[in-house]
Amino acid sequence: MPPPTVPASAALAARLQAAITLHNAGQLLRAQQIYEEILKVQPRHFDALHLLGVAAAASGDPVRAVDLIGKAIQLDPASHMAHNNRGAALLDSGSWEAALVSFDRAIALKRDYAEAHYNRGNALKELERWEAALASFDAAIALRPDFAQAHYHRANVLCVQRQWEAALAGFDRAIALEQHHAEAHSNRGFVLHELRRLDEAIASCNRAIALKPGYAQAYCNRGSVLLAKRQVTEALSSYDRALQISPGYAPGHVNRALARLLAGDYERGWAENEWRWKDATGWVIREKRGFSQPQWLGGVAPAGKTILLQSEQGYGDTIQFCRYAALVADLGAKVIFEAPRALAPLIGSVKGVSQVVVQGEPLPQFDLYCPLLSLPCALKTTVSSIPAQVPYLAVPEDRRVWRDKLGERRRPRIGLVWSGGLRAARPELWSVNERRNIPLAKFAALNGFDADFYSLQKGEPAESELAELTARGWKGPRIANLAGELGDFADSAALITQLDLVISVDTAAAHLAGALAKPVWILNRFDACWRWLLDRDDSPWYPTARLYRQERPGDWDGVMDRVGSDLARWLARESRR
Repeated sequence: MPPPTVPASAALAARLQAAITLHNAGQLLRAQQIYEEILKVQPRHFDALHLLGVAAAASGDPVRAVDLIGKAIQLDPASHMAHNNRGAALLDSGSWEAALVSFDRAIALKRDYAEAHYNRGNALKELERWEAALASFDAAIALRPDFAQAHYHRANVLCVQRQWEAALAGFDRAIALEQHHAEAHSNRGFVLHELRRLDEAIASCNRAIALKPGYAQAYCNRGSVLLAKRQVTEALSSYDRALQISPGYAPGHVNRALARLLAGDYERGWAENEWRWKDATGWVIREKRGFSQPQWLGGVAPAGKTILLQSEQGYGDTIQFCRYAALVADLGAKVIFEAPRALAPLIGSVKGVSQVVVQGEPLPQFDLYCPLLSLPCALKTTVSSIPAQVPYLAVPEDRRVWRDKLGERRRPRIGLVWSGGLRAARPELWSVNERRNIPLAKFAALNGFDADFYSLQKGEPAESELAELTARGWKGPRIANLAGELGDFADSAALITQLDLVISVDTAAAHLAGALAKPVWILNRFDACWRWLLDRDDSPWYPTARLYRQERPGDWDGVMDRVGSDLARWLARESRR
Protein backbone atom coordinates (compact mmCIF):
# COMPACT_ATOMS: atom_id res chain seq x y z
CA MET A 1 0.00 0.00 0.00
CA PRO A 2 1.50 3.36 -0.97
CA PRO A 3 2.25 5.96 1.76
CA PRO A 4 -0.43 8.53 2.37
CA THR A 5 -0.24 11.66 0.28
CA VAL A 6 0.91 14.80 2.20
CA PRO A 7 -1.74 17.55 1.92
CA ALA A 8 -0.73 20.29 -0.51
CA SER A 9 -0.93 22.99 2.18
CA ALA A 10 1.49 21.12 4.42
CA ALA A 11 3.94 20.59 1.55
CA LEU A 12 3.83 24.27 0.65
CA ALA A 13 4.34 25.21 4.28
CA ALA A 14 7.46 23.05 4.43
CA ARG A 15 8.78 24.55 1.21
CA LEU A 16 8.07 28.04 2.55
CA GLN A 17 9.93 27.31 5.78
CA ALA A 18 12.90 26.01 3.80
CA ALA A 19 12.94 29.19 1.70
CA ILE A 20 12.76 31.36 4.82
CA THR A 21 15.72 29.48 6.32
CA LEU A 22 17.75 30.09 3.15
CA HIS A 23 16.58 33.70 3.07
CA ASN A 24 17.76 34.30 6.65
CA ALA A 25 21.08 32.66 5.83
CA GLY A 26 21.62 35.14 2.99
CA GLN A 27 21.07 32.62 0.20
CA LEU A 28 18.67 34.95 -1.54
CA LEU A 29 18.82 33.49 -5.05
CA ARG A 30 17.84 30.00 -3.91
CA ALA A 31 15.17 31.41 -1.57
CA GLN A 32 13.64 33.40 -4.42
CA GLN A 33 13.56 30.29 -6.62
CA ILE A 34 11.55 28.45 -3.99
CA TYR A 35 9.17 31.39 -3.46
CA GLU A 36 8.56 31.45 -7.22
CA GLU A 37 7.97 27.67 -7.27
CA ILE A 38 5.34 28.09 -4.54
CA LEU A 39 3.65 30.85 -6.52
CA LYS A 40 3.41 28.61 -9.60
CA VAL A 41 1.39 26.21 -7.51
CA GLN A 42 -0.54 28.87 -5.60
CA PRO A 43 -0.35 32.30 -7.28
CA ARG A 44 -2.28 33.99 -4.46
CA HIS A 45 0.04 32.80 -1.67
CA PHE A 46 0.46 35.92 0.49
CA ASP A 47 3.63 34.85 2.32
CA ALA A 48 5.41 33.78 -0.86
CA LEU A 49 4.55 37.02 -2.65
CA HIS A 50 5.50 39.12 0.35
CA LEU A 51 8.79 37.37 1.06
CA LEU A 52 9.74 37.22 -2.62
CA GLY A 53 9.36 41.01 -2.64
CA VAL A 54 11.50 41.33 0.51
CA ALA A 55 14.16 39.13 -1.11
CA ALA A 56 14.03 41.21 -4.30
CA ALA A 57 14.65 44.36 -2.25
CA ALA A 58 17.56 42.69 -0.46
CA SER A 59 18.97 41.67 -3.86
CA GLY A 60 18.97 45.28 -5.07
CA ASP A 61 15.74 45.31 -7.09
CA PRO A 62 13.42 47.69 -5.17
CA VAL A 63 11.14 48.29 -8.17
CA ARG A 64 10.27 44.60 -8.41
CA ALA A 65 9.96 44.49 -4.63
CA VAL A 66 7.37 47.28 -4.63
CA ASP A 67 5.31 45.45 -7.25
CA LEU A 68 5.42 42.07 -5.50
CA ILE A 69 4.68 43.38 -2.01
CA GLY A 70 1.91 45.54 -3.45
CA LYS A 71 0.27 42.40 -4.85
CA ALA A 72 0.63 40.75 -1.44
CA ILE A 73 -1.08 43.72 0.21
CA GLN A 74 -4.01 43.30 -2.16
CA LEU A 75 -4.42 39.83 -0.66
CA ASP A 76 -4.05 41.03 2.95
CA PRO A 77 -4.47 44.82 3.34
CA ALA A 78 -4.19 44.50 7.12
CA SER A 79 -0.59 43.25 7.13
CA HIS A 80 1.42 45.92 8.92
CA MET A 81 4.68 44.15 8.00
CA ALA A 82 3.85 44.19 4.30
CA HIS A 83 3.08 47.92 4.35
CA ASN A 84 6.35 48.57 6.19
CA ASN A 85 8.38 46.44 3.78
CA ARG A 86 6.76 48.03 0.75
CA GLY A 87 7.66 51.42 2.26
CA ALA A 88 11.28 50.25 2.70
CA ALA A 89 11.43 49.24 -0.96
CA LEU A 90 9.95 52.59 -2.00
CA LEU A 91 12.55 54.30 0.17
CA ASP A 92 15.33 52.38 -1.58
CA SER A 93 13.92 53.42 -4.97
CA GLY A 94 13.88 57.12 -4.01
CA SER A 95 10.07 57.40 -3.79
CA TRP A 96 10.14 59.06 -0.39
CA GLU A 97 6.64 60.53 -0.25
CA ALA A 98 5.10 57.22 -1.31
CA ALA A 99 7.26 55.42 1.26
CA LEU A 100 5.97 57.76 3.94
CA VAL A 101 2.39 56.81 3.06
CA SER A 102 3.25 53.11 3.46
CA PHE A 103 4.92 53.64 6.83
CA ASP A 104 1.99 55.70 8.06
CA ARG A 105 -0.34 52.86 7.09
CA ALA A 106 1.84 50.31 8.89
CA ILE A 107 1.80 52.45 12.05
CA ALA A 108 -1.96 52.94 11.82
CA LEU A 109 -2.31 49.16 11.81
CA LYS A 110 0.20 48.67 14.65
CA ARG A 111 0.97 51.76 16.74
CA ASP A 112 3.87 50.16 18.62
CA TYR A 113 5.71 49.04 15.48
CA ALA A 114 9.23 50.37 16.16
CA GLU A 115 10.59 49.36 12.76
CA ALA A 116 7.96 51.40 10.93
CA HIS A 117 8.60 54.47 13.09
CA TYR A 118 12.31 54.08 12.34
CA ASN A 119 11.75 53.73 8.60
CA ARG A 120 9.37 56.68 8.68
CA GLY A 121 12.20 58.72 10.21
CA ASN A 122 14.48 57.75 7.33
CA ALA A 123 11.88 58.81 4.77
CA LEU A 124 11.42 62.15 6.52
CA LYS A 125 15.21 62.55 6.64
CA GLU A 126 15.40 62.14 2.87
CA LEU A 127 12.63 64.73 2.53
CA GLU A 128 14.68 67.08 4.77
CA ARG A 129 11.84 67.35 7.28
CA TRP A 130 14.27 67.26 10.14
CA GLU A 131 12.08 67.84 13.18
CA ALA A 132 9.52 65.28 12.03
CA ALA A 133 12.35 62.81 11.36
CA LEU A 134 13.66 63.27 14.91
CA ALA A 135 10.17 62.69 16.30
CA SER A 136 9.88 59.41 14.39
CA PHE A 137 13.31 58.22 15.54
CA ASP A 138 12.37 59.18 19.10
CA ALA A 139 9.19 57.12 18.80
CA ALA A 140 11.19 54.11 17.57
CA ILE A 141 13.68 54.46 20.43
CA ALA A 142 10.91 54.84 23.03
CA LEU A 143 9.46 51.56 21.84
CA ARG A 144 12.85 49.86 21.52
CA PRO A 145 15.60 51.62 23.51
CA ASP A 146 18.27 49.23 22.20
CA PHE A 147 17.55 50.13 18.53
CA ALA A 148 21.12 51.01 17.48
CA GLN A 149 20.24 52.08 13.95
CA ALA A 150 17.57 54.47 15.20
CA HIS A 151 20.13 56.12 17.51
CA TYR A 152 22.59 56.27 14.59
CA HIS A 153 20.23 57.90 12.09
CA ARG A 154 18.84 60.24 14.72
CA ALA A 155 22.40 61.42 15.32
CA ASN A 156 22.83 61.97 11.57
CA VAL A 157 19.82 64.33 11.60
CA LEU A 158 21.32 66.17 14.57
CA CYS A 159 24.47 66.63 12.49
CA VAL A 160 22.43 68.37 9.80
CA GLN A 161 21.02 70.63 12.51
CA ARG A 162 24.56 71.21 13.79
CA GLN A 163 23.64 69.98 17.26
CA TRP A 164 27.09 68.53 17.63
CA GLU A 165 27.07 67.53 21.30
CA ALA A 166 23.68 65.82 20.97
CA ALA A 167 24.85 64.08 17.78
CA LEU A 168 27.98 62.86 19.54
CA ALA A 169 25.85 61.42 22.34
CA GLY A 170 23.70 59.68 19.72
CA PHE A 171 26.66 58.07 17.98
CA ASP A 172 28.10 57.06 21.35
CA ARG A 173 24.81 55.37 22.24
CA ALA A 174 24.67 53.55 18.90
CA ILE A 175 28.25 52.32 19.43
CA ALA A 176 27.48 51.22 23.00
CA LEU A 177 24.68 49.08 21.60
CA GLU A 178 26.63 47.88 18.58
CA GLN A 179 30.37 48.22 19.14
CA HIS A 180 31.29 47.17 15.61
CA HIS A 181 29.15 49.88 13.97
CA ALA A 182 31.82 51.27 11.61
CA GLU A 183 29.55 53.97 10.17
CA ALA A 184 28.78 55.32 13.64
CA HIS A 185 32.51 55.47 14.46
CA SER A 186 33.23 57.30 11.19
CA ASN A 187 30.43 59.82 11.63
CA ARG A 188 31.46 60.26 15.25
CA GLY A 189 34.86 61.29 13.88
CA PHE A 190 33.13 63.83 11.65
CA VAL A 191 31.33 65.32 14.67
CA LEU A 192 34.53 65.47 16.72
CA HIS A 193 36.14 67.26 13.76
CA GLU A 194 33.37 69.86 13.90
CA LEU A 195 33.90 70.19 17.66
CA ARG A 196 37.63 70.76 16.94
CA ARG A 197 38.57 67.70 19.01
CA LEU A 198 40.86 66.63 16.22
CA ASP A 199 42.96 63.91 17.85
CA GLU A 200 39.81 62.18 19.09
CA ALA A 201 38.32 62.53 15.61
CA ILE A 202 41.28 60.75 14.03
CA ALA A 203 41.03 57.97 16.63
CA SER A 204 37.34 57.51 15.83
CA CYS A 205 38.01 57.36 12.08
CA ASN A 206 40.81 54.88 12.68
CA ARG A 207 38.43 52.70 14.67
CA ALA A 208 35.95 52.75 11.77
CA ILE A 209 38.72 51.75 9.38
CA ALA A 210 39.86 48.92 11.67
CA LEU A 211 36.30 47.59 11.74
CA LYS A 212 35.73 48.04 8.02
CA PRO A 213 39.03 48.27 6.11
CA GLY A 214 37.26 48.88 2.80
CA TYR A 215 35.34 51.90 4.10
CA ALA A 216 36.17 54.78 1.75
CA GLN A 217 34.16 57.40 3.64
CA ALA A 218 36.07 56.76 6.86
CA TYR A 219 39.38 57.33 5.05
CA CYS A 220 37.93 60.50 3.53
CA ASN A 221 36.73 61.75 6.93
CA ARG A 222 40.16 61.04 8.39
CA GLY A 223 41.79 62.95 5.54
CA SER A 224 39.67 65.99 6.29
CA VAL A 225 40.67 65.91 9.96
CA LEU A 226 44.34 65.61 9.02
CA LEU A 227 43.93 68.55 6.64
CA ALA A 228 42.42 70.58 9.49
CA LYS A 229 45.64 69.84 11.39
CA ARG A 230 47.58 71.05 8.32
CA GLN A 231 49.11 67.59 7.89
CA VAL A 232 48.66 67.78 4.15
CA THR A 233 50.86 64.85 3.12
CA GLU A 234 49.06 62.54 5.54
CA ALA A 235 45.67 63.87 4.42
CA LEU A 236 46.49 63.19 0.78
CA SER A 237 47.54 59.66 1.66
CA SER A 238 44.20 59.08 3.36
CA TYR A 239 42.28 60.44 0.37
CA ASP A 240 44.40 58.27 -1.92
CA ARG A 241 43.41 55.20 0.08
CA ALA A 242 39.72 56.15 -0.06
CA LEU A 243 39.92 56.39 -3.83
CA GLN A 244 41.83 53.13 -4.18
CA ILE A 245 38.89 51.48 -2.44
CA SER A 246 36.21 53.40 -4.33
CA PRO A 247 37.60 55.10 -7.47
CA GLY A 248 34.29 56.81 -8.21
CA TYR A 249 33.80 58.27 -4.71
CA ALA A 250 33.18 61.92 -5.59
CA PRO A 251 33.66 63.48 -2.10
CA GLY A 252 37.08 61.82 -1.95
CA HIS A 253 38.06 63.37 -5.28
CA VAL A 254 36.78 66.82 -4.29
CA ASN A 255 38.58 66.76 -0.96
CA ARG A 256 41.79 65.52 -2.55
CA ALA A 257 41.53 68.25 -5.18
CA LEU A 258 41.29 70.94 -2.50
CA ALA A 259 44.23 69.42 -0.60
CA ARG A 260 46.31 69.44 -3.78
CA LEU A 261 45.39 73.06 -4.47
CA LEU A 262 46.32 73.97 -0.90
CA ALA A 263 49.71 72.30 -1.45
CA GLY A 264 50.20 74.24 -4.69
CA ASP A 265 49.77 71.18 -6.93
CA TYR A 266 47.59 73.11 -9.36
CA GLU A 267 48.11 70.82 -12.34
CA ARG A 268 46.38 67.89 -10.68
CA GLY A 269 44.24 69.93 -8.32
CA TRP A 270 42.30 71.90 -10.94
CA ALA A 271 41.63 68.80 -13.04
CA GLU A 272 40.37 66.78 -10.08
CA ASN A 273 38.21 69.68 -8.90
CA GLU A 274 35.92 68.93 -11.84
CA TRP A 275 34.58 66.12 -9.66
CA ARG A 276 32.67 68.78 -7.73
CA TRP A 277 29.80 68.36 -10.20
CA LYS A 278 29.45 64.71 -9.21
CA ASP A 279 29.58 65.27 -5.45
CA ALA A 280 26.16 64.12 -4.27
CA THR A 281 26.77 65.56 -0.79
CA GLY A 282 26.09 68.98 -2.29
CA TRP A 283 28.58 70.79 -0.07
CA VAL A 284 30.17 72.41 -3.11
CA ILE A 285 27.32 72.67 -5.56
CA ARG A 286 24.24 70.53 -6.04
CA GLU A 287 23.75 70.43 -9.74
CA LYS A 288 25.51 71.30 -12.96
CA ARG A 289 23.49 73.39 -15.39
CA GLY A 290 22.00 71.23 -18.10
CA PHE A 291 23.03 73.18 -21.18
CA SER A 292 22.87 71.56 -24.59
CA GLN A 293 26.01 73.49 -25.54
CA PRO A 294 29.32 71.84 -24.65
CA GLN A 295 31.46 72.91 -21.74
CA TRP A 296 34.79 74.41 -22.71
CA LEU A 297 37.69 72.94 -20.75
CA GLY A 298 40.58 74.11 -22.86
CA GLY A 299 42.07 72.33 -25.83
CA VAL A 300 40.67 73.92 -28.99
CA ALA A 301 40.74 77.71 -28.71
CA PRO A 302 37.24 79.28 -28.65
CA ALA A 303 38.14 81.84 -31.34
CA GLY A 304 35.05 83.16 -33.07
CA LYS A 305 32.75 81.51 -30.54
CA THR A 306 30.48 83.06 -27.92
CA ILE A 307 31.21 81.62 -24.48
CA LEU A 308 29.13 81.91 -21.33
CA LEU A 309 31.10 82.22 -18.10
CA GLN A 310 29.07 81.25 -15.05
CA SER A 311 29.47 82.42 -11.48
CA GLU A 312 29.47 79.56 -9.01
CA GLN A 313 29.83 79.24 -5.24
CA GLY A 314 30.27 82.52 -3.32
CA TYR A 315 30.75 86.20 -4.12
CA GLY A 316 34.43 85.95 -3.26
CA ASP A 317 34.94 83.16 -5.79
CA THR A 318 33.31 85.25 -8.50
CA ILE A 319 35.52 88.22 -7.68
CA GLN A 320 38.66 86.06 -7.60
CA PHE A 321 38.04 84.23 -10.87
CA CYS A 322 36.32 86.85 -13.02
CA ARG A 323 39.86 87.95 -14.00
CA TYR A 324 39.92 84.98 -16.38
CA ALA A 325 37.40 86.65 -18.69
CA ALA A 326 40.24 88.71 -20.16
CA LEU A 327 42.28 85.60 -20.97
CA VAL A 328 39.30 83.91 -22.64
CA ALA A 329 38.63 87.05 -24.70
CA ASP A 330 42.30 87.13 -25.72
CA LEU A 331 41.75 83.70 -27.29
CA GLY A 332 39.26 85.29 -29.67
CA ALA A 333 36.00 84.47 -27.90
CA LYS A 334 33.09 86.78 -27.23
CA VAL A 335 32.51 86.58 -23.47
CA ILE A 336 29.07 86.67 -21.85
CA PHE A 337 29.24 86.69 -18.06
CA GLU A 338 26.38 85.46 -15.87
CA ALA A 339 26.80 87.08 -12.45
CA PRO A 340 24.87 87.57 -9.21
CA ARG A 341 22.86 90.81 -9.19
CA ALA A 342 24.97 92.30 -6.40
CA LEU A 343 28.13 91.91 -8.51
CA ALA A 344 26.80 92.63 -12.00
CA PRO A 345 27.71 96.36 -12.10
CA LEU A 346 31.33 95.55 -11.22
CA ILE A 347 31.68 92.59 -13.57
CA GLY A 348 30.89 94.90 -16.47
CA SER A 349 34.24 96.61 -15.82
CA VAL A 350 36.27 93.42 -16.31
CA LYS A 351 38.37 93.50 -19.45
CA GLY A 352 37.06 91.15 -22.12
CA VAL A 353 33.45 90.96 -20.90
CA SER A 354 31.10 91.84 -23.76
CA GLN A 355 27.82 91.37 -21.90
CA VAL A 356 26.73 90.80 -18.29
CA VAL A 357 23.57 88.82 -17.55
CA VAL A 358 22.13 88.76 -14.04
CA GLN A 359 21.59 85.25 -12.69
CA GLY A 360 18.03 84.16 -13.25
CA GLU A 361 17.45 86.34 -16.29
CA PRO A 362 17.14 84.91 -19.84
CA LEU A 363 20.44 84.03 -21.45
CA PRO A 364 21.38 85.12 -24.99
CA GLN A 365 22.63 82.65 -27.57
CA PHE A 366 26.06 81.14 -26.89
CA ASP A 367 28.21 78.34 -28.29
CA LEU A 368 30.17 77.17 -25.26
CA TYR A 369 30.03 77.62 -21.50
CA CYS A 370 32.47 77.36 -18.62
CA PRO A 371 31.90 77.70 -14.86
CA LEU A 372 34.36 80.15 -13.33
CA LEU A 373 36.26 77.66 -11.20
CA SER A 374 36.83 75.47 -14.26
CA LEU A 375 38.75 78.24 -16.04
CA PRO A 376 42.06 77.65 -14.22
CA CYS A 377 41.82 74.02 -15.38
CA ALA A 378 40.96 75.05 -18.95
CA LEU A 379 43.84 77.52 -19.05
CA LYS A 380 46.27 75.24 -17.18
CA THR A 381 47.03 77.70 -14.39
CA THR A 382 49.99 76.97 -12.15
CA VAL A 383 51.05 78.95 -9.09
CA SER A 384 53.63 80.76 -11.21
CA SER A 385 51.19 81.56 -14.04
CA ILE A 386 48.29 83.02 -12.03
CA PRO A 387 47.01 86.11 -13.89
CA ALA A 388 47.72 88.56 -11.07
CA GLN A 389 47.62 91.93 -12.80
CA VAL A 390 45.61 94.29 -10.61
CA PRO A 391 43.36 96.17 -10.59
CA TYR A 392 41.04 94.19 -12.81
CA LEU A 393 37.84 95.71 -11.43
CA ALA A 394 36.85 99.37 -11.68
CA VAL A 395 34.20 101.43 -9.93
CA PRO A 396 31.31 102.51 -12.18
CA GLU A 397 31.26 106.25 -12.76
CA ASP A 398 27.87 106.68 -11.06
CA ARG A 399 29.30 105.38 -7.74
CA ARG A 400 32.13 107.87 -7.46
CA VAL A 401 29.98 110.03 -5.18
CA TRP A 402 31.72 108.21 -2.34
CA ARG A 403 34.63 110.59 -2.73
CA ASP A 404 32.37 113.33 -1.40
CA LYS A 405 30.57 111.23 1.21
CA LEU A 406 33.72 110.68 3.27
CA GLY A 407 34.72 114.34 3.15
CA GLU A 408 38.21 115.66 3.62
CA ARG A 409 40.88 113.09 4.43
CA ARG A 410 42.46 113.95 7.78
CA ARG A 411 44.03 110.66 8.81
CA PRO A 412 44.68 107.28 7.17
CA ARG A 413 41.44 105.43 6.47
CA ILE A 414 41.13 101.74 7.32
CA GLY A 415 38.24 99.45 6.44
CA LEU A 416 37.37 96.56 8.74
CA VAL A 417 35.60 93.27 8.07
CA TRP A 418 35.25 90.76 10.92
CA SER A 419 32.48 88.47 9.73
CA GLY A 420 31.57 86.64 6.55
CA GLY A 421 28.12 85.83 7.91
CA LEU A 422 26.69 82.34 8.17
CA ARG A 423 25.06 81.92 4.72
CA ALA A 424 21.63 80.70 5.81
CA ALA A 425 21.16 78.85 2.51
CA ARG A 426 24.48 76.96 2.87
CA PRO A 427 24.38 75.15 6.26
CA GLU A 428 27.18 72.84 5.13
CA LEU A 429 29.52 75.87 5.32
CA TRP A 430 28.45 77.19 8.71
CA SER A 431 31.26 75.60 10.71
CA VAL A 432 33.88 76.98 8.29
CA ASN A 433 32.31 80.42 8.47
CA GLU A 434 32.27 80.33 12.25
CA ARG A 435 35.98 79.55 12.31
CA ARG A 436 36.87 82.31 9.87
CA ASN A 437 34.83 84.99 11.66
CA ILE A 438 36.41 87.06 14.43
CA PRO A 439 34.43 88.41 17.39
CA LEU A 440 34.39 92.17 16.88
CA ALA A 441 35.56 92.61 20.46
CA LYS A 442 38.99 91.33 19.35
CA PHE A 443 39.38 94.53 17.30
CA ALA A 444 39.59 96.48 20.53
CA ALA A 445 43.31 95.76 20.14
CA LEU A 446 43.35 98.48 17.44
CA ASN A 447 42.27 101.22 19.84
CA GLY A 448 44.58 104.21 20.13
CA PHE A 449 45.88 104.17 16.56
CA ASP A 450 45.82 107.48 14.73
CA ALA A 451 43.46 106.38 11.94
CA ASP A 452 39.80 106.52 10.93
CA PHE A 453 38.11 103.14 10.86
CA TYR A 454 35.16 102.22 8.64
CA SER A 455 32.97 99.14 8.71
CA LEU A 456 32.68 97.37 5.38
CA GLN A 457 30.18 94.93 6.88
CA LYS A 458 26.74 94.54 5.40
CA GLY A 459 24.15 92.21 6.88
CA GLU A 460 23.72 90.17 10.01
CA PRO A 461 25.00 89.23 12.47
CA ALA A 462 27.86 91.70 12.02
CA GLU A 463 25.79 94.92 11.96
CA SER A 464 23.98 94.01 15.19
CA GLU A 465 27.29 93.06 16.80
CA LEU A 466 28.71 96.51 16.03
CA ALA A 467 25.56 98.28 17.27
CA GLU A 468 25.48 96.27 20.51
CA LEU A 469 29.15 96.82 21.31
CA THR A 470 28.87 100.52 20.54
CA ALA A 471 25.80 100.83 22.78
CA ARG A 472 27.68 99.15 25.63
CA GLY A 473 30.52 101.63 25.27
CA TRP A 474 33.18 99.27 24.03
CA LYS A 475 36.87 100.12 24.37
CA GLY A 476 37.87 99.66 20.76
CA PRO A 477 38.36 102.29 18.07
CA ARG A 478 35.39 104.26 16.82
CA ILE A 479 34.11 102.52 13.70
CA ALA A 480 31.99 104.48 11.25
CA ASN A 481 29.11 102.32 10.07
CA LEU A 482 28.03 103.08 6.50
CA ALA A 483 26.31 99.74 5.89
CA GLY A 484 22.96 101.38 5.28
CA GLU A 485 24.41 103.17 2.25
CA LEU A 486 26.05 100.12 0.67
CA GLY A 487 23.56 98.89 -1.91
CA ASP A 488 25.76 96.35 -3.71
CA PHE A 489 29.40 95.49 -4.31
CA ALA A 490 29.86 98.50 -6.58
CA ASP A 491 29.14 100.73 -3.55
CA SER A 492 31.53 98.67 -1.44
CA ALA A 493 34.18 98.99 -4.15
CA ALA A 494 33.66 102.76 -4.32
CA LEU A 495 34.11 103.01 -0.56
CA ILE A 496 37.23 100.80 -0.63
CA THR A 497 38.87 103.04 -3.24
CA GLN A 498 38.64 105.90 -0.74
CA LEU A 499 40.44 103.90 1.95
CA ASP A 500 44.15 103.35 2.48
CA LEU A 501 44.02 99.82 3.90
CA VAL A 502 41.49 97.04 4.38
CA ILE A 503 41.80 94.56 7.25
CA SER A 504 39.46 91.65 6.65
CA VAL A 505 38.71 88.06 7.44
CA ASP A 506 38.64 85.66 4.49
CA THR A 507 35.49 86.86 2.77
CA ALA A 508 34.33 88.68 -0.36
CA ALA A 509 35.51 92.08 0.89
CA ALA A 510 39.11 90.81 1.01
CA HIS A 511 38.87 89.64 -2.61
CA LEU A 512 37.30 92.93 -3.61
CA ALA A 513 40.11 94.95 -2.04
CA GLY A 514 42.72 92.75 -3.73
CA ALA A 515 40.99 93.00 -7.12
CA LEU A 516 41.01 96.81 -6.75
CA ALA A 517 44.77 96.74 -5.95
CA LYS A 518 44.10 98.15 -2.48
CA PRO A 519 46.42 97.05 0.36
CA VAL A 520 44.56 94.30 2.22
CA TRP A 521 45.51 92.34 5.30
CA ILE A 522 43.66 89.03 5.37
CA LEU A 523 43.10 87.42 8.77
CA ASN A 524 43.00 83.64 8.37
CA ARG A 525 41.94 80.73 10.53
CA PHE A 526 44.48 77.97 11.27
CA ASP A 527 43.04 75.63 8.61
CA ALA A 528 42.91 78.36 5.99
CA CYS A 529 41.16 77.93 2.64
CA TRP A 530 43.07 76.21 -0.17
CA ARG A 531 43.37 79.47 -2.14
CA TRP A 532 45.87 80.94 0.35
CA LEU A 533 48.30 78.00 0.02
CA LEU A 534 50.58 76.91 2.86
CA ASP A 535 53.05 78.83 5.00
CA ARG A 536 52.89 82.08 3.03
CA ASP A 537 52.25 85.61 4.23
CA ASP A 538 51.64 86.83 0.68
CA SER A 539 49.29 85.71 -2.09
CA PRO A 540 50.12 85.06 -5.74
CA TRP A 541 46.47 85.93 -6.48
CA TYR A 542 46.61 89.44 -5.03
CA PRO A 543 49.95 91.31 -5.04
CA THR A 544 48.68 93.85 -2.49
CA ALA A 545 47.57 91.23 0.04
CA ARG A 546 49.28 90.22 3.26
CA LEU A 547 48.17 87.09 5.15
CA TYR A 548 47.94 86.73 8.93
CA ARG A 549 47.32 83.12 9.94
CA GLN A 550 46.43 81.67 13.30
CA GLU A 551 49.43 79.82 14.69
CA ARG A 552 47.06 77.62 16.70
CA PRO A 553 43.40 76.80 16.03
CA GLY A 554 41.16 79.54 17.40
CA ASP A 555 44.03 81.86 18.37
CA TRP A 556 42.79 85.25 17.15
CA ASP A 557 44.62 87.08 19.94
CA GLY A 558 47.98 86.16 18.43
CA VAL A 559 46.77 87.32 15.00
CA MET A 560 45.57 90.66 16.37
CA ASP A 561 48.86 91.17 18.25
CA ARG A 562 50.77 90.85 14.95
CA VAL A 563 48.28 93.08 13.15
CA GLY A 564 48.67 95.72 15.85
CA SER A 565 52.46 95.67 15.62
CA ASP A 566 52.43 95.90 11.84
CA LEU A 567 49.78 98.59 11.88
CA ALA A 568 51.94 100.76 14.11
CA ARG A 569 54.79 100.48 11.61
CA TRP A 570 52.47 101.03 8.64
CA LEU A 571 51.01 104.20 10.17
CA ALA A 572 54.50 105.49 10.95
CA ARG A 573 55.43 105.08 7.28
CA GLU A 574 52.20 106.72 6.18
CA SER A 575 52.86 109.72 8.41
CA ARG A 576 56.23 110.29 6.71
CA ARG A 577 54.65 110.44 3.24
